[in-house]
Amino acid sequence: MSQKKKVTAVVTAQKEIAPDIFDMWLKTELATDAVPGQFIAVYPKNESTLLPRPISICEVNKEEGMLRIVYRIAGKGTKEFSAYKEGDTTEILGVLGNGFPVDKGVSADNSAGKKVFLMGGGIGIPPMLELAKELSKNGSATEINIIVGYRDSKLFLKEDLEKYGNVYVATEDGSVGTKGNVMNAIEENGLQADVIFACGPMPMLRAIKGYAEEKGIEAYISLEERMACGVGACLGCVCKTKNKDHHSHVNNTRICTDGPVFEAGEVEI
Repeated sequence: MSQKKKVTAVVTAQKEIAPDIFDMWLKTELATDAVPGQFIAVYPKNESTLLPRPISICEVNKEEGMLRIVYRIAGKGTKEFSAYKEGDTTEILGVLGNGFPVDKGVSADNSAGKKVFLMGGGIGIPPMLELAKELSKNGSATEINIIVGYRDSKLFLKEDLEKYGNVYVATEDGSVGTKGNVMNAIEENGLQADVIFACGPMPMLRAIKGYAEEKGIEAYISLEERMACGVGACLGCVCKTKNKDHHSHVNNTRICTDGPVFEAGEVEI
């Protein structure tokens, strides 16, 4: 993985795609090295807001040197970002973290057709888009079922995801698709998988980890939800692991530097 850099990025477009959910494209040299599941740290201009805000990469356009981020307003920093217009600049640090192991979703002989679940909940949905794009490049080698959970009928990114796989929707209020969560959608639609990639709230990831263990399925989960600084400084995103850290000799790992993607069996959540 290339060394992380702090650079100035230019906003090329931004729009609100659901209540308090914003979709921004950034022109930046960091697009060259970005892979699905990684993230960037965006620095607010307001000096009273000390830490950068880690935001997952939604889409990458390497040819044009562009990164897409889709984020929810959660505080002062993200509120500031939501006001940015085309031509504005922002400082970003990236690319950060380890991404999803895309090769795990592709059959070795390019013929067997691995069945893959991409599972996203809430603001864990955006990272699934670039991952779906990468997996779909392998054509018939992979069956891609994208299971996404929303609060209500504001289905941001659904149409984008439909370009790359079969999309199944769960909504908490039952307004669209399956009433309930992503696990309910799997059951209702009788879906099966050989490998799972997921990002979302911790209760969802716990359920997916349990399901994968029960079914004997490989699963890779992104724990981005629990991150603070994004660069390993604040230790706010430590989680327990099966294996001891070779520096500290304790069963802990920093999600931002050692993750955010982990094989589900490695971490205790």
